[in-house]
Amino acid sequence: MRQPSFTASLAVPFGWNRAAGAGLSFRPISETDLPFLARLYASTRSGEIALWPWTDQQKASFLDQQFRARQAHYHRYYDKAEWLLMIHAGADIGRLTIERRPDEHCIIDIALLPAHRGQGLGAALLRDLIDEAAAAGKTVSLHVEKSNPAMRLYGRLGFKSEEDNGVHERMRWSPPG
Repeated sequence: MRQPSFTASLAVPFGWNRAAGAGLSFRPISETDLPFLARLYASTRSGEIALWPWTDQQKASFLDQQFRARQAHYHRYYDKAEWLLMIHAGADIGRLTIERRPDEHCIIDIALLPAHRGQGLGAALLRDLIDEAAAAGKTVSLHVEKSNPAMRLYGRLGFKSEEDNGVHERMRWSPPG
């Protein structure tokens, strides 16, 4: 398996004022962040696997395998993406992976640790990403699991469902007009 490469510098061409106002800062992800990212990934799946009749060891092994496969997939298919760690009050709290394409800004991945969800941090960042795309005359797209509570947030922000593949929905925000 090829070693993933991470964005070496942070380039944000549009001010993320809402995120900054909410206390968020960002830095490029590095190899040393992989344990945190694995823990964050596991937190996004904990509700799903809680009911599985597996031992804790089996669950941990499965989550580790899934995290590694996901990382390899993302780095293979989204090699132009920007990989950012979200920081709040000096602590690592989430990740954002975004690929700025000629016609759209594609949010590949966005996640926060459970203790930081539902506090407006993700909404602030998403509004900034929408503003950035709108200033460039682009749409914003993402995929989300249908059971993800963030779907309500995406709807409130103007994302519309474009495609339903059973488990995930592809959603898109388009600038007015």
